Amino acid sequence: MTDIIFHYPPELLSLLIETVPLLCRSKKDTLLFFRGAGVAHNLTDDLASKVRESRDSISKYEIARIVLTRLNEQGEATLRERREILKRVTEFEDFSTCWAEDQLKAKGLVAEIRRVINVKDSFTRLHLELEEEKKKRQAEQQAKLDEARRRSQKLSEIKGDLFRLFNEQNRQRRGKELESVLNRLFNVSGILIREAFTLVGRHGEGVVEQIDGVVEIDGSLYLVEMKWLSEPVDRGDVSQHLVRIFGRCNARGIFISASDYTEPAIITCREALRDAVVVLCKLEEIVKLLEQEGDLKELLKAKINAAIIDKNPLHVHDPQGGGMR
Repeated sequence: MTDIIFHYPPELLSLLIETVPLLCRSKKDTLLFFRGAGVAHNLTDDLASKVRESRDSISKYEIARIVLTRLNEQGEATLRERREILKRVTEFEDFSTCWAEDQLKAKGLVAEIRRVINVKDSFTRLHLELEEEKKKRQAEQQAKLDEARRRSQKLSEIKGDLFRLFNEQNRQRRGKELESVLNRLFNVSGILIREAFTLVGRHGEGVVEQIDGVVEIDGSLYLVEMKWLSEPVDRGDVSQHLVRIFGRCNARGIFISASDYTEPAIITCREALRDAVVVLCKLEEIVKLLEQEGDLKELLKAKINAAIIDKNPLHVHDPQGGGMR
C-alpha cells in the first residue's frame, strides 16, 4: 500500500466508516478487524467493554467511526495502522464472508475506495515528482554556482601568479613559471593538456626536442610554445616551432609570446597555414582574458577559425567587441 496517506481525508474516512462494518458480520468481528490491523488496545478496549456489557448500546458503524477517527487524530503515530487498514480493505476479495444483503454494497464501496486511493495516489506522486524535480533543478543550479565560484577563484589565483611574473628578473625561472601558470589556465578552461616534456634521441644524442605542452581542442592536438623574450618574436623562433609541428602527422600549433611578433614571423606562419594550422597569441590577450574572467577555449577557437578561414595567424579576438579584428 502506498505511503501517501498521512491522514485519512474526509472522503476516504467516510467510505471506510461505511465499508468496514459491511466486511465484518458482527461487532466482535469489527473489533477483531482493527486488532488484526495492529490497532492498539487503548484505542479499542472501551468499545470492547461496551460490546460485552451491553451489545445493543453500540453499533458496528459507531465502532468503525470511533476507531478510525481516533487513528486519524493521532497523525503520524498511527500511520502504520492506517496503512494496514487500507491494505486489508482494498485487498478484500472473498465477499462471501459478508452478510448476503451486504455483499453488493461492500463490493461497490471497496471499488470506490480503490478508485479514491488511486486518484489521490496519482496526485500525490505527481506532487512528489514535481517537488523532486524542483529540488533537482535547485541542486543543479547550486552546483553551477559553486563551480562558477571555484572557477572564478582559480582564475583570480592564476591572474595573481601571472601578474607577479612581470616582476621576476630571472628569465629562466620566469619562463618555467609561465608554463605552469598557462597550463593551469588550460586546465581550468576545460582543455585537455599534457605539460612540458622532452624527447631524447634513440642513439645517445641526448635531448633532441623540448615541447612546452600539448593541448587538445575539438579533437585536434596542438603543440604549444611559450616565450618571454625581451625582443619581438622573429622568424627563427617561430620556425623552430613549425619544424616540430611539421614533423608530426596532423599536428597543429599554438605560439604564446609575452612580446610582439615581427612581420617576418607573421608572414612565415601565414605561409605555413598551407600545411598546418598555426595560431599566434600574445600574453596581453591572456591578461585581458583573466581580467574579464573570459573563456580561453572560446578565444583559441576564434583564433583557430581565423587562421583557417582568413589565413590570419595573429587574429585578435575581442569577446566584448563581437569577434574578430
